[in-house]
Amino acid sequence: MLRAATDRLVILIPYVWLLFFFLLPFLIVLRIALSDLEYGSPPYAPQFSLAEGWDAILDKVGQFDFENFVFLAGDSLYINSYLSSLKIAFVSTVLTLLIGFPLAYGMARAPDGLRPVLLMLVILPFWTSFLIRVYAWIGILKQEGLLNQFLLWLGVISAPLEILSTNKAVYIGIVYSYLPFMVLPIYSTLEKMDESLVEAARDLGCTRIGAFWKVTARLAVPGIMAGCLLVFIPAVGEFVIPDLLGGSGTLMIGKTLWIEFFNNSDWTVASAIAIILLVVLVVPIVLFQNAQARSAEAGR
Repeated sequence: MLRAATDRLVILIPYVWLLFFFLLPFLIVLRIALSDLEYGSPPYAPQFSLAEGWDAILDKVGQFDFENFVFLAGDSLYINSYLSSLKIAFVSTVLTLLIGFPLAYGMARAPDGLRPVLLMLVILPFWTSFLIRVYAWIGILKQEGLLNQFLLWLGVISAPLEILSTNKAVYIGIVYSYLPFMVLPIYSTLEKMDESLVEAARDLGCTRIGAFWKVTARLAVPGIMAGCLLVFIPAVGEFVIPDLLGGSGTLMIGKTLWIEFFNNSDWTVASAIAIILLVVLVVPIVLFQNAQARSAEAGR
């Protein structure tokens, strides 16, 4: 009896967590997104109040005007911000995968005694503040920075490159910052892989590349998908990197949301931006879960 109650309590914990740290904040932001802009404190006038009770709220559901969402749909600035964010996040995720997979593969195939050291080197950047690490890239990427000085010293370039305050700097910052999120899930998958499967594929006539593609790459798919989501989702809403490393032409929805919230004090539009961003990000999560469920059913 006591054990059954304990099991129910353990199962209940994640639901309570989601209720207080996801659903309630989401409802608060949604309520602000449905409010009207007002010059005051707070800078919005709610269309409904929880104090009126659920019956009164349900009666008003059909009267909500959704004007902030309609405004976003009709303004090219916000649409371009979403599209630009998705493009930058997608390209950054692909670049991170191209760099992260060989790193993870090398770590998984390293001698047992060396793996903890390599794993520590991947985790080590997390010991330094994220903001400080991004600031450090300003010193590296600016025209008189370390990168240009090094390339000039090698003779690769004759004049300093303009990298800082461009989208290139944003890509570099995102790939560097989120590389561990790609490496660790892939490493975890590859480390558990049975090497005898590759040997069996070679014995059955596969070339080295064919065995890698048909066995290693396919078995690493769950880790690759998890890594891609861990990079893509935060990269879409990234604000710090485009603000510090990108220029005025860098358009990302996280930066736009910050401007609406803190510079323009337009909480209603900022909340509507956040709601749409959340919906956009939920789609790849649902696709990933469906793929995982299909993979689990196929493995039975």
